[in-house]
Amino acid sequence: MTDRIDFKQMCARFDVTPRTLRHYEYIELLSPAREGRARFYGARDVARMTLILRGRKFGFSLEEIRQWLELYDADPEGRTQKQAWIDLAEGQLRELDERKRDLEDAISELAALRDRVRAELDSKT
Repeated sequence: MTDRIDFKQMCARFDVTPRTLRHYEYIELLSPAREGRARFYGARDVARMTLILRGRKFGFSLEEIRQWLELYDADPEGRTQKQAWIDLAEGQLRELDERKRDLEDAISELAALRDRVRAELDSKT
């Protein structure tokens, strides 16, 4: 196999720490080929890593990502995986919208408190 990269290259390509990469292997999200102590990642692992990091960016748990990736192995055409992705995405979008509302409320509260304290300070000068 010529399209493979080693451990150090995988870390650099995805800008992850060795600890992160080892963890993804430990929890079986990635399964590199081994030659002695060396690890080599093929196209499948590179694709999976891309999906893992995208999932993490969107706030999915590693367990959710694992379950989603396992669906591909069970259905190589991807229909089951795509439907599961839609379901996960809809749930995550609801969660993100809720967090966004919470953040907007916190921002408004903090700004109002700051303005109140500033007004008090200005009125005493």
